[in-house]
Formats: sequence, C-alpha cells, structure tokens
Amino acid sequence: MSNVAAKRSKYRVGKMTALDYFIFVFLLVMALMVIIPFWNVIMISFASQKEYADNPFMMFPKHPTLDSYKALFDNGTILTGYLNTGKLLLAGLPLSLFLTSTMAYALSKNKFPGKKFFFFLVLFTMIFNGGIVPLYLIMKSMHLTGTLWSVIFAGSFSAFNMILMMNYFQGLPESLMESARLDGAGEWRILLSVVLPLAAPIMATITLFYGVGIWNGWYDAMIFLRKAEQLPLQNVLRAIIVESSTNVSNASSVDALSKQGFSMGMKMAAVFVTMVPIMCFFPMLQKHFAKGVLTGAIKS
Repeated sequence: MSNVAAKRSKYRVGKMTALDYFIFVFLLVMALMVIIPFWNVIMISFASQKEYADNPFMMFPKHPTLDSYKALFDNGTILTGYLNTGKLLLAGLPLSLFLTSTMAYALSKNKFPGKKFFFFLVLFTMIFNGGIVPLYLIMKSMHLTGTLWSVIFAGSFSAFNMILMMNYFQGLPESLMESARLDGAGEWRILLSVVLPLAAPIMATITLFYGVGIWNGWYDAMIFLRKAEQLPLQNVLRAIIVESSTNVSNASSVDALSKQGFSMGMKMAAVFVTMVPIMCFFPMLQKHFAKGVLTGAIKS
C-alpha cells in the first residue's frame, strides 16, 4: 500500500514532462479552434454591415447593434417556429422515450420470444432505409400529411438509441427484477418502478439525443408540411434567411442594407438564436451524459 501511495504522490507532485506540455498546448489550440469561430458568430450578429465588411473576423464590434435581431424577429414568424418546435418536443419526446424504453426493455430479456428475430429487424433498419417516398405514401394513407403528427411519427424511433438503452438494461442486476416479481410486480411495474429509476444516465442521454434531433430537424417538416404557420423553427429560420439574402442582393445602397439588416448578420443571429435554448438544456443532463454513453455503448 505504501508503494502505491508513493507512486500516486509522485504523479501528483511530479513535474510536467515535454509530452504533458505538448498535450496541453494541443488541447488548448483545439479548444480555441472551437471557441473563436463561435465567438465570431456572436459578434457578427451584433455588428453592422459596414463594420462586417471592414473586418469579417472581428472579436468585438466597435458599434454593437441589434438590427439583425430586430430584422429576424420583425415579422413574428420566428415566434411561430418556436411554438411549433415546442409542440414537437412536447409530443414527440415522450413518445420517442416510451417507444425506445419499452422495446429496449423487452429485447434486453433473454427469455423474450423471438428476441433475435426482432433485434435483427431493428438492426436491419440501421443499414437499409426504405426512402422518403414509401414514408410519404404511408403518411398519406394515414391522412397525416399536412399535420405535425407526420413529423412526430417520422422521427419517433431510433434504432441506435434503442440499442444503447438495451445494452444498459442488460447491465442491470437481474436479482432486483426477480425480487420484484416475487413481490407480485408485473413487467410494466418492474420497468416503471425498478428499471427506469436505475437507468437515469441512459435516459438522460437518450433524452438529449432525441431532444437535439427534434430541435434541429427540418427535413421531415419540409416534406410533410405545406402551411407556413405549421413550420418548426429550423424551417422558419431558413425561409427568413433566404428572404433576407434576396432582399439584400436587390438593395442598391448601404442605407437600404442598414434598414433591412444584412444577410450575414441575420444568418449569424439565426445561428445564435437556434443554439441558445439547446445549450441551456444540455447542462441539466451533462452529469449523466458521459456515463450513459459509455455504459450503453458497451455490451455487458
């Protein structure tokens, strides 16, 4: 024990080697490569057209302005986008977690009838995809096209997330579930009262995966939705940016540009507005994220 303690003490108080300095500098450079462009995006969103033209790689605008944000929120459609994305999250996230957790729990049991067959069917979808046309025809036959339910159902299940959760469930002690069965608990009661409380890390991880996917989703909405008042945030921002780019390209003077807001400033403001809510959501699940990914990715 004394030798182990001595070694630990040596590593704690020992001097940094050349390799340590190299790793530190390398990680610092990599961090700056991420932070500096992100900061530049935020600063451009607060800059004017003239200042951006003079210095595209600014770190601090000399004359900050909210013109890009005012132009972005001017017509009110972005608030509609937030509302529709909120609806997708409120309805789609619980549905996705329900489908994923129930199937993962069933397939984590060796005694489940036809386990290999059903697992093969799920795995098959990760390799081969039927395409958007069959999916559209299915939604049309169910009379869901033109509604938010088509977008919700189209992205309600992920085979990758299910496999992560299934591997995590397989690592839980079977003795706890057997004890619950002896007490008269059914499979639903075991899942809700025993398994899910022990699976907080993987549940937080899958919630983050589905939440980010729904928040950033735009393709399904572009295919299934037609009305402007139904579009989620990403599609609304795309429409605003395309429209602003067209208006700016048709402007004939710097004054016109300043009144309309300039294209790059609106793009950067849109990026920032899109990232802020999901960035606030991530820290709440961060403590479970690493554990859930590592444990779920390793089959017990």
